[in-house]
Amino acid sequence: MDFTSLTVFLQAAVIGVLIAAPVGPIGLLTMQRTLERGLAAGLATGLGAAAADAVYGAVGAFSVRWLIDGLTQARTPLALGGGALLLVLAWRTWHAPVAHSAAPARDARGLLGLAAGTFALTLTNPATIVSFIAVFGSLGAGRPSLPSPLWMVAGVLVGSAAWWLLLTGAIAYQRQRFTPAWRQRINRASALLLGGFALWQWGQLV
Repeated sequence: MDFTSLTVFLQAAVIGVLIAAPVGPIGLLTMQRTLERGLAAGLATGLGAAAADAVYGAVGAFSVRWLIDGLTQARTPLALGGGALLLVLAWRTWHAPVAHSAAPARDARGLLGLAAGTFALTLTNPATIVSFIAVFGSLGAGRPSLPSPLWMVAGVLVGSAAWWLLLTGAIAYQRQRFTPAWRQRINRASALLLGGFALWQWGQLV
């Protein structure tokens, strides 16, 4: 890795953190699952979102124009599907029984399912591609020769994953401080917010 590639990688990693850090439906879901199910479940949820960020980063970095155009045209069905998925998650979160201790991961398939769910949910926001295109364009501005787009994609993935590891680790460390009654209140509040995000996403289509 030369100096230019390293610089682009580090800049993309910062972008990955900035994209992942704002509290939205994915961040809320990750925190709730960490608090209720433990570190492994929360981290799997966050890494699913990080993988989706990397996919959108790849689309922007490699300038896959036909895919960008297709996702832009599919904005309405994607938003409708994403909102419906958020409502399902809100319903399940509201009615989920509160565990008195973190349930250990039963198997890799269960964790993979959590990751796949947030991966699909994150991909329902194709507007993210526009941000990646603008950001990656600015990263290449003023450079006589661009490094491989793979460094940009890898940076986004590492930055996003690092954020989810930090967030879930901090919540898991403090988990035992929350009583079952408090965790139930948090679950109910999370369900309401997830439902609100779904309605807001649909409202953007009007």
